[in-house]
Amino acid sequence: MDALKKSSSRRLSKRKKDDNDDRVMIGTPIGEDHVNYVLMYNMLTGIRVSVSRCQAKPQRPLVDEDFTSAHKLAFDITGNELTPSSKYDFKFKDYAPWVFRNLREDFHIDASDYLVSLTSKYILSELGSPGKSGSFFYFSQDYRFIIKTIHHAEHKFMRKILKDYFNHVKQNPHTLLCRFFGLHRVKLPHGRKIHFVVMGNVFPPNRDIHETYDLKGSTLGRAISDEELNNNPRATQKDLNWVNRNRKLELGPEKRHLFVEQTKRDVELLARLNIMDYSLLIGIHDLERGNKDNIRDNTLKVFHPDTTKQLVREPSRRDKRESKVNALRMAVKVSDPQALGPSTLPSDSFSERRHCIFYADDGGLLSTNEQNVRGEDLYYLGIIDILTPYNYVKKIEHYWKAMSQDKHAISSVNPIEYASRFLSFMIHAIKVNHDVLPVLEAKSHPHSE
Repeated sequence: MDALKKSSSRRLSKRKKDDNDDRVMIGTPIGEDHVNYVLMYNMLTGIRVSVSRCQAKPQRPLVDEDFTSAHKLAFDITGNELTPSSKYDFKFKDYAPWVFRNLREDFHIDASDYLVSLTSKYILSELGSPGKSGSFFYFSQDYRFIIKTIHHAEHKFMRKILKDYFNHVKQNPHTLLCRFFGLHRVKLPHGRKIHFVVMGNVFPPNRDIHETYDLKGSTLGRAISDEELNNNPRATQKDLNWVNRNRKLELGPEKRHLFVEQTKRDVELLARLNIMDYSLLIGIHDLERGNKDNIRDNTLKVFHPDTTKQLVREPSRRDKRESKVNALRMAVKVSDPQALGPSTLPSDSFSERRHCIFYADDGGLLSTNEQNVRGEDLYYLGIIDILTPYNYVKKIEHYWKAMSQDKHAISSVNPIEYASRFLSFMIHAIKVNHDVLPVLEAKSHPHSE
């Protein structure tokens, strides 16, 4: 009996220790009764298997077919030679896997880190409610990556522009455009198809964001009320809020030239691809306030399917400090959610961002004055929502709103005008801009890159 009690005590102690490993940088755990539990489980399982299988193959040059390819995987409780057993039956589609493998490498994302961040513990953080489009956002355990559900039309459009996006990233390693790392689809038996993308998170895991702005360059109706802001001081503000609060980006001469030039290149691509309705997302961290407000823990909740532990194999006796390459090979071999342990996580979760000049200051861009002396703010910038073409729906919206409002001030305008207005707003959003204003005098239509 004593031996049995000691054994039970050891198991309980081990379970508590394991639970302590299920940490996330942001949020608090929720259970299996979560409405999107099955969807999240299937998303992460599909990512884990599809990405690891692509990474297991030797690197090769891309061909045109890679941009239109789609690989199908079927999962069930028994498993087969292509997929491991799964808790649920579902189908998974991996779009252009070789293209996204190359994009991850271009953005300096290590393959094993990517799998660890997204799938090692099957833990995600979730925004409290879906966005205006109805899409849901989920954050990886370390807050580096975002899983966003998208509409079928957005998925089709993304596949259409993928080659142009890929070439732009190749030519512009410091692009401000949102960073795409994967495009996938999940289908449950007798259920609808859910398309989703994996993106880089503009905001950091280690800094509170004290002010957030979503700027489109349009001022008509682009504001949240004082009442809404009083009720939620962390709400995302818009163009008129930025103007009325007399907010400005404080960038020294070199930084503002780099920012304007890259923004110009990025919007020229978007205009050429007939894209509009995008935004510059700005997160501002006040260095003096630091993290004392503990904003992040009050913003997100965590999706944490504990029962995925049932899939964990008995831990091997191999050295737990094996190299990342060996860890990845093991993950490919056994397709085990736990094969890549937390010990392989980099000490600096945003180390890949150091390669971009706009993310080199602790994952962001430090404000500076005209003498390049550091300021009080740290900016986190990114051009987001780049999957909306100026199609017949947007054209109808334009003509309808233009009947009663200023046709140049409304949000829905043609991509060339949208790009010109967007760039103008961003230049005027800089505190000192006399030397970058001439950019606006250049021709507003896009040129081929």
